[in-house]
Amino acid sequence: MKIGSIVIRCFEFDKMMAFWQEALHYVPREPAEEGWVVLCDPKGVGTNISLEKVSEKRTGKRSRLHLDLYSNRRDEEVERLVSIGATRYPWRYREDHDFIVLEDPDGNLFCVIQKD
Repeated sequence: MKIGSIVIRCFEFDKMMAFWQEALHYVPREPAEEGWVVLCDPKGVGTNISLEKVSEKRTGKRSRLHLDLYSNRRDEEVERLVSIGATRYPWRYREDHDFIVLEDPDGNLFCVIQKD
């Protein structure tokens, strides 16, 4: 058994689709239809990210699920992600931190982790 897709329910569907396509360099498996799309790694290596449109913004506590994105160029990737719509999340980092916390256009947290 393996994970086929991670589903993100989102209010800002079009913004989220554009952001995650650009962030991961993924492509739609099929055209988006009725507020649903599966984004795939064109090389067939990475796990799919599926987006499902919801009618209301999330309220209350943040989701218990977030993505950890690994990079050997963490700081460059963070700047790239911010330039395409992510925002920096005000996190209290330890001195030896290897991650940076960001928010996607729908307010979901994710981390970019330095992996050498």
